[in-house]
Amino acid sequence: MAGTGRGLNPPPTETLEDRIRRRARELGFDAVGITRPDAAQGAGRDLMAFLAEGRQGDMAWLAREPEKRSEPRRLWPEVRSLIVVGANYGPESDPLAALGEREKGVVSVYARRRDYHDVLKKRLRVLARELADKEKTEVKLFVDTAPVMEKPLAQAAGLGWQGKHSNLVSREFGSWLFLGAMFTTLELEPDAAEEDHCGACRACLDACPTGALDAPYRMDARRCVSYLTIETKGQIPRALRSSLGNRVFGCDDCLAVCPWNKFAKASRDPDLAPRDALAPADLAELAGLDDAAFRARFAQTPVKRAGRDRFVRNVLVAIGNSADPRLAPLAQRLLDDAAPLVRGMAIWALARLLPAAEYDALRWEREPGESDPDVAAEWSAIT
Repeated sequence: MAGTGRGLNPPPTETLEDRIRRRARELGFDAVGITRPDAAQGAGRDLMAFLAEGRQGDMAWLAREPEKRSEPRRLWPEVRSLIVVGANYGPESDPLAALGEREKGVVSVYARRRDYHDVLKKRLRVLARELADKEKTEVKLFVDTAPVMEKPLAQAAGLGWQGKHSNLVSREFGSWLFLGAMFTTLELEPDAAEEDHCGACRACLDACPTGALDAPYRMDARRCVSYLTIETKGQIPRALRSSLGNRVFGCDDCLAVCPWNKFAKASRDPDLAPRDALAPADLAELAGLDDAAFRARFAQTPVKRAGRDRFVRNVLVAIGNSADPRLAPLAQRLLDDAAPLVRGMAIWALARLLPAAEYDALRWEREPGESDPDVAAEWSAIT
């Protein structure tokens, strides 16, 4: 993390807005901008249309109090200005390269490090405390912790624009920025909003493995690999499993193919350094994780939120997609797992890896003893 610098004590000619930007960068943020609470009105209309079509899937929290999400003053009536910050997490190498190593499970770039929520909140708290003490203002901090639409607000603050993949794109950092926001009662001079620079490009739409980006700027979360591997609590829909490949937590495809990444820089932030335990790993190793081993391996990382059962479910999808019959014994051992999520996906993996006669024999042996209806349905779905 960057040094403490001079805090908010200003040089004689420095404006308050300049001091805030300088201090944010001293604290380790790579981008910072200022905007008004009403600067992203169009985002509220887009959110309402998204919810009306049910595109949020199981993410019920998105549908709670959408008016507050689309209008910051409904969340906090006293807010007068928003300070939006970004931290670069650009990868060292092509994150899609490991998709060709079908015997390995791939974790999304953002999740291969310490949980960014913790990192950004810690830095924002320092900035908030200094600003409150020096300027006698009230502040509130948000890093995915309340109904705040960080991406459209980041565009309004000049950090980048929402690309056709719905994520923020920066001319300096490509598609690799973590975002946070600070609300304040200070009246600050806003920065100019960033314009959309996607043009006619549709690389992200063409790269989406499940067709979740069904039109420019339109995301159907119910088909998104990140949603399926992180948010989905039940079994992943059968029709989409083969499209997941060996992605076991999240997806980088639409981000990684963005042409603006040619200007991006690999992150050098020590607080967001990638962890060896989160590099692409053998599916055999990942499938063998029990709850304690899962927690130890993924402590303080975004992967932990999925929980062991959902994660191993994802690993079994990757095993089924591997086309490697040598991995079948791993799936067969997991037929005895305590978690129905795991047993059900082990069945699907075995159906793809075993010869038909061997699978049928296993089915006749195992199906009668299965008490969970969803797992039994996995046996019945395969003929």
